[in-house]
Amino acid sequence: MDKLVARIAAVAAAVMTLSLAPAAPAQTKQLTLCWAAWDPANALVELSKDFTAKTGIAMKFEFVPWTSFADRFLNELNSKGKLCDLLIGDSQWIGGSAENGHYLKLNDFFDKNGISMKDFMPATVLGYSEWPKNTPNYYALPAMGDAVGWTYRKDWFSRPAIRKEFKEKHKRDLAPPKTLDELKEIAQFFQGRVIDGKTVYGAYLYTERGSEGITMGVTNALYNYGFAYENPKKPYEMRGFVNSPDAVQGLEFYKALYDCCTAPGLTNAYMQEGLDAFKSGQVAMQMNWFAFFPGLYKDPNVGGEKIGFFANPAGPKGRFTQLGGQGISVVSYSNHRDEALQYIKWFAQPEAQKRWWALGGYSCHKAVLNDPGFAKSAPFAQDFLTSMGMVKDFWAEPSYAQLLLAMQKRVHDFVVAGKGTAKEALDALVADWEKVFKEDGKI
Repeated sequence: MDKLVARIAAVAAAVMTLSLAPAAPAQTKQLTLCWAAWDPANALVELSKDFTAKTGIAMKFEFVPWTSFADRFLNELNSKGKLCDLLIGDSQWIGGSAENGHYLKLNDFFDKNGISMKDFMPATVLGYSEWPKNTPNYYALPAMGDAVGWTYRKDWFSRPAIRKEFKEKHKRDLAPPKTLDELKEIAQFFQGRVIDGKTVYGAYLYTERGSEGITMGVTNALYNYGFAYENPKKPYEMRGFVNSPDAVQGLEFYKALYDCCTAPGLTNAYMQEGLDAFKSGQVAMQMNWFAFFPGLYKDPNVGGEKIGFFANPAGPKGRFTQLGGQGISVVSYSNHRDEALQYIKWFAQPEAQKRWWALGGYSCHKAVLNDPGFAKSAPFAQDFLTSMGMVKDFWAEPSYAQLLLAMQKRVHDFVVAGKGTAKEALDALVADWEKVFKEDGKI
């Protein structure tokens, strides 16, 4: 057979074979899930492959850096855009997104599909799902549990010479701090110390002013000294709570810790700067979100046996920590609501939640967190569990952005810029917040 004829015959045979082969299932439906660009998002991409395999619905992801996360997606919601079918939005967005109709209310869907909020940690339901707070009205499924915790250089803490010197000076063993006073004591001990030929610093703290950083940091001291957002018996009554004598002491503590025990130059620093400071061996202790701890534990330079973790220490008025994390919502403007709800139903199942934790996400489901083996499933698991049992959150009001920027300014001006006194800063903050709530018609 001549070569040309042979090639024609081969092509014909191939075409015949393809025509007889069963067609692969086409993925004609697609969802776009929007979130921040960080390690947990990568874990969610991997997890979502299970959803696509089960349903045939393809997943597309729109991830943006934290620095532009709020602007990007709040603008998308406010413009009633159709980019996002599913959105993992910050806990503070829940009030505005519910009242402005951005998120689909999920109560009927939950009831119809046997999804109970009692299966999720109470703090995450309150923080990520409910509006108004403390009412059974749900606009999100708890998706990514998170809180502020601490990492420390376990290898430095365990060095015999350092341990001996610390015990001689403080009459106790060098160990992760149980109180804020102990944290400051340890930070002062390490500040300016030379370790392996390099000068190191005591602690890394949030100081960023432009978005939410310093607020997410300072509250870990304020809460534990007695700060409260309002009178629990009279909503929006803030005088004597936001600016109480105890709250003033808490703000003074955070400034004293910043002044005594942080590296120079970190005057506008948040998540990434903390990771950089810890990974480069600059600091003995670092404040940051639990979401980053799996990656730090795997770090070849400071992870493994070199790193340790602890939950936020107690203050004179209790032990609390700042809530982070997010819920996952169906965007009401989506053209693919039914498919988005399918994703919510799938994600809510214990099997998906267990795999979510295994891949590096932080489940909020009791089937995961209350498992007898959970506390030992990761070096930071017990501290995460402890933290999620003592979290408090910032305002989730529709005007939260104005409330947040006011606190950012007042706190940064005092802590970092050294302007005025702590009492003056908190008095001014009360006045700022009262103005916002008067404009909203709430006081």
